[in-house]
Amino acid sequence: MPTFLVFKNAREVSRVRGADPAKLSDAVKKLAAEANSTSSSSSTSGFGGSSSSSSSGGGANNNNSPASWISAPMPKGYTDITPSVDVRGLDLLNNDSDFSGARALFADSAPGAAGAAAKDWVESDTDAQLMLYVPFQATLKIHTLHLTSLPGADGSSSRPRTIHLYTNRAHVLGFEEAEATAATQTVRLAPADWDAASGTASVELRFVKFQNVSSLVLFVADAEEGADGEEAERTRLDRVRFVGDTGERREMGKLEKIGDQQGE
Repeated sequence: MPTFLVFKNAREVSRVRGADPAKLSDAVKKLAAEANSTSSSSSTSGFGGSSSSSSSGGGANNNNSPASWISAPMPKGYTDITPSVDVRGLDLLNNDSDFSGARALFADSAPGAAGAAAKDWVESDTDAQLMLYVPFQATLKIHTLHLTSLPGADGSSSRPRTIHLYTNRAHVLGFEEAEATAATQTVRLAPADWDAASGTASVELRFVKFQNVSSLVLFVADAEEGADGEEAERTRLDRVRFVGDTGERREMGKLEKIGDQQGE
């Protein structure tokens, strides 16, 4: 005789033995009612229990709502896809531990906003180079890269100048490895590329080369020259935003086998 098993969260919650349409119908209706209830609850509550329309929720951890702080105008036809960043897999090399780590680059808040953590930005350590590895929760089409850098008036740090981008890498690249590897695109920023009000440079990428992107490595090779004409020894980076389209979501969870029950 046929046996119908109903699972919820990988656990059996109902079993109908034999060709009994009434019992099977009751089991399906119960499951549908629970699914509708869960869906309704999710639509009215965002990350952390706040409303999904609130600007305080979401963040790079929540792929269902846009980041609340936008550093530059959105190109027509594209959206902020920064929430697709998988912050659990971020990696950052040559950053000064006296400042924030890689997650700060994708924070919802504006740099230095009221209530933000002290030194909520990244600075390089031994020289001006930074290496950032960014995995995504979905395959993306990246159209534009927004970089925000607000170096202090004391001249202790400067903005990125030369940036090499590498797509679909399994892990962060070492500095020597990056220098020996052909970049997907190299960007050289001039002082005029930085918006005076927001401290943001909007970098339009070669869109055809940034299709189906599952991860991105950003290699900041050097920084702008200081007021004295000398190349800066430290790079400061406050925020990173990605603009484009979100494709198929990647499966990030672990597959587990559901064993047979004892006696079967």
